[in-house]
Amino acid sequence: MMGSRNMPLLNVPDRDLSSARMKVNRAAWAAKYYQKFDRETVLRIAEAVAKAGHDRAAEFAEWAVRETGFGVVEDKTLKNQLSTHNLLNFYRDLDLVTSRVDEEHKIIEIPKPAGVVLALAPATNPVATIYYKAMLAVLSRNAIVISPHPAAKECSVEAAHHLAEAAEAAGAPAGLIQCIENPTVPLVQDIMHSDKIDVIMATGGNAMVRAAYSSGNPALGVGSGNAVAYVDPSAQVDAAARCLVSSKSFDNSVLCTNESVCLTLEENFSNVERALRTAGAHICNASDTDRLREYLWDGEYFNVEAVGKSAAWIADKAGIRVSPSIKVLVPVVSTPGQDDLLFREKLCPVLTLTAAVDFEQAMTFAKHTAKRGAGHSAAFHGDDRARMMEFSREVPVYRVVVNAPCSQGAAGFATHLPPTFMIGTGFAGRSSIGENVGPQHLVHWTRIAFGRDVPADLGGIELSPAGTSAAKIAAPMAVHKKPTQSVDRDELRQLILDELRSLKEGSS
Repeated sequence: MMGSRNMPLLNVPDRDLSSARMKVNRAAWAAKYYQKFDRETVLRIAEAVAKAGHDRAAEFAEWAVRETGFGVVEDKTLKNQLSTHNLLNFYRDLDLVTSRVDEEHKIIEIPKPAGVVLALAPATNPVATIYYKAMLAVLSRNAIVISPHPAAKECSVEAAHHLAEAAEAAGAPAGLIQCIENPTVPLVQDIMHSDKIDVIMATGGNAMVRAAYSSGNPALGVGSGNAVAYVDPSAQVDAAARCLVSSKSFDNSVLCTNESVCLTLEENFSNVERALRTAGAHICNASDTDRLREYLWDGEYFNVEAVGKSAAWIADKAGIRVSPSIKVLVPVVSTPGQDDLLFREKLCPVLTLTAAVDFEQAMTFAKHTAKRGAGHSAAFHGDDRARMMEFSREVPVYRVVVNAPCSQGAAGFATHLPPTFMIGTGFAGRSSIGENVGPQHLVHWTRIAFGRDVPADLGGIELSPAGTSAAKIAAPMAVHKKPTQSVDRDELRQLILDELRSLKEGSS
């Protein structure tokens, strides 16, 4: 009998990587069948997912704050709610399922969903981002695999699982919504490069977005923000200040759409300062400003300890005495245009205030500041339409919020822009899209075009593929469910081989 020393060693696979690869395989299976569902069924599934998310919005908000230390429970609750029914209602009439005919131009259009979406979620807005991306995938007939931020994986996994159960109960294929339980950088990089991934939705830091773009797979990425808010002398200054404070304090300013710098003219500076103080801001003196700058930056690097913390908490850390009720800290930098660290993005309730001598100088500074968040967002407060138009033309951003909070306005929750947690930064921000990302960006269309001079009767064309109603489709089996219909033997064999290959690769 052989001794234990001579026994062959077992190669233990990387279970997390193998599990993630199998999730992608399962999602590919689900996507194949879901793309054949009719619009009525898709909307029913979307309704179920929206309700499920809304029902536990407060619970997951509290969980996210407790797990990450970022933000405000009440504000995260609202964001979670806005990512469910509000999002669904906005896109309810957008038909991404039904083929359509343009008889005048002799063109037939057939919608083609992407397939499998890999969704990267940040720690700052973990659950709201998962809700939002899952809703977009469901509405566009795509499967989705969510990769949460490691700092928010517990609440993210449970939130995704909750939505998945609701989707399957409403008739969705098993595996339509999935979440990677133990994300790591090497694991996510491996999945990003998978040929089973059809598009990546990347929300997070610039490095992660660039990694998504360089993966070899199509990617929708968003860049960092650095929104400048200009308060013109024509503005209702008290209303403008209330907008600025409510926006900058919302969820402790973890949204990239929040205002980073408040800019006005010297003639209007004292009015803006007074109005901000009345609205609940602490105006920093010179020594307070220096303390805040020193606390927030270690050389060129922002102090991540401050991300998503309250104004009072940050003030205490910086050695600044403020009232506990203070909502926003306002450091004052007298000279616009200098490359002060306080003119950079700050994911915390700190709003830098500065003043220009005239509108021309204000424009120069606004353009310079916005370049650090190029393509993102800006805000204009005032009734001077000519200045509003010049500001919007010249500042390198793709959304300008007027007389409203930029945090909520640019994201479409305080304006009529499409509601989103993905802000496209376009060409200026070296992004592939400049709009607020919606479900329409996860669908492409095949266009059947007849010759200009060729007779074409398009009236009798059957637009729905034969035998593709949801009731006739064999969905991939959930582990806990009995199969209700037979599936194609070759397809089943291929799925098993793919999963076995994943296990083998994980062990190598």
